[in-house]
Amino acid sequence: MPQTENVDVIILGSGQGGKLLAWHLGRSGKKVAVVERRWVGGSCPAVACLPSKNEIWSARVAHLVRNAARFGTLAGAVKVDMRKVRSRKQDMIDREVEFHLGAYKSSGAELIMGHGRFVGPKTIEVVLNGGGTRLLTGNEAVVNVGTHAAIPDIPGLEAARALTHIEALELDYLPSHLIVLGGGYVGIEMAQAYRRFGSRVTIVEPGRQLMGREDADVAKEMLGILTAEGIEVLLDSQPVSVHGLSGDEIAVTLRTATGERKVEGSDLLVAVGRIANTADIGLDIAGIALDARGFVRVNERLETTVPGVWAIGECAGSPQFTHVSVDDFRIVRDNMAGGNRRTDDRLVPYVMFTDPPLARVGLSEDEAQRKGIPVRVARLPMSNVLRTEATDETQGFMKAVVNANDDRIVGFTMIGSEAGEVMAAIQTAMLAELPYTRLRDAVIAHLTIAEGLGPLFGNLPERSRHDCR
Repeated sequence: MPQTENVDVIILGSGQGGKLLAWHLGRSGKKVAVVERRWVGGSCPAVACLPSKNEIWSARVAHLVRNAARFGTLAGAVKVDMRKVRSRKQDMIDREVEFHLGAYKSSGAELIMGHGRFVGPKTIEVVLNGGGTRLLTGNEAVVNVGTHAAIPDIPGLEAARALTHIEALELDYLPSHLIVLGGGYVGIEMAQAYRRFGSRVTIVEPGRQLMGREDADVAKEMLGILTAEGIEVLLDSQPVSVHGLSGDEIAVTLRTATGERKVEGSDLLVAVGRIANTADIGLDIAGIALDARGFVRVNERLETTVPGVWAIGECAGSPQFTHVSVDDFRIVRDNMAGGNRRTDDRLVPYVMFTDPPLARVGLSEDEAQRKGIPVRVARLPMSNVLRTEATDETQGFMKAVVNANDDRIVGFTMIGSEAGEVMAAIQTAMLAELPYTRLRDAVIAHLTIAEGLGPLFGNLPERSRHDCR
């Protein structure tokens, strides 16, 4: 048994929130140890956010070049070199690794590469990647282990060695026909990217619409965008078996409303959800409780069931976005210092990085109805925003949800060019509790996408007289 090493804070996992906390505490003079089994900096810079958006951008360039003649530029035949696509992505990852190692060194926090497991409430045994074992105990501990892709229990799927987003981003060849199980954010982003690289693509979604948490009109619009690019989308189709090997020949048998159907392709990508990385890391030994889905049970302060032990990010059941993990860091940072910050009062935005992107903040129209909140709804086609006429990006629409009893904005959804940037303006207005009329009557620069906010809110029905206060 190795000798116990004492630190102020030990963090299991080097994801976004955990590494920011480590660097902050290290710079504050604390002795901090971060245990990471594989990826320096966590999944975001290595296998998730940054790499996926890197390849999505490469796919967008291929799409623009392929359609350059529409804009008066004759580029000739287009051929995609997937080895170069992967190399460009890897160069970015290498730069990120270098940055992260520098940040650990300058902060004074120690990064330990190895497999960590709790052997006590605040004690972690680390089997080092380079050999050997270390035993660390902290005054406080943080669980920051993230999630991994779920592989559903479908006969033949495990043997097929299907891709997850991690393996899909490592391909150095172009699949002739990529089958994507799952019509959520990851599945749709990757489907469009590989279609634009030149693959034939089929999305299989068991639900009645894509993106099940979005309003039906939003899902329908995205469906039209994908099918217009030649992506086959099979809704209400339940996979019942898989035969073959991804990367060679693969066949997925589906149960549909009209009977059984078989889809044959070359590669299979599974994107049907996430599972917390909480198994076999000794949480039971430490007394750290999990919820029914296997995520670390936390309160609104991100405290676990063990005093002095916190959890950050996806493993704590936080919304699965890097920007939420950043806010988890701020909450834990301040609460470690005696503050009282909480997770139940934050406004979480999100973006799906398709082209055009989908962005939403606050309530959807359906969510407002389910919560019994009376609302007024305004829509504006992107074709009514003059900027899109100049750039030929007329797909999509803006949609605002405003409380029927006052003029506060409670939700905003947009499919369209620069949707994430426009959404940030709405989020700011919501945080400031501005009435929608301030945006309706604002002088917004011409010729911009955000200029559409004026006519969007101009479409909102006036409050009925009996609702006026």
